[in-house]
Amino acid sequence: MELALVLPLVVFLLLAVVQLGIVRDQILVVHAAREAVREAAVDPSADAPRRAALASSALTDSRLTVTSTGRGAVGTRVRVEVAYRAPTGVPLLGAAVGNLTLRASATMRVER
Repeated sequence: MELALVLPLVVFLLLAVVQLGIVRDQILVVHAAREAVREAAVDPSADAPRRAALASSALTDSRLTVTSTGRGAVGTRVRVEVAYRAPTGVPLLGAAVGNLTLRASATMRVER
């Protein structure tokens, strides 16, 4: 009887923990995209956006993909897209759901 009363609460708490982890990772991905596009706007090297995205957040390097497009002369716009494969860390449920891909993009005018 007690199990029937407590089980829904335990399941709800587990799902809340997963949701909070995903929200945290999404915020980190958005922040990484902003930092990456800022770096792409001022530094013409091809690996600058990825370095900036990694330095600005606690995201795992092997799960992060940074794509930069459209960098041209000063005044044009550069766009950076960041994708992150967020792991689902809940036992049993994580194996069934797998990784979630979180995405964010940002655009900024090239300054240098």
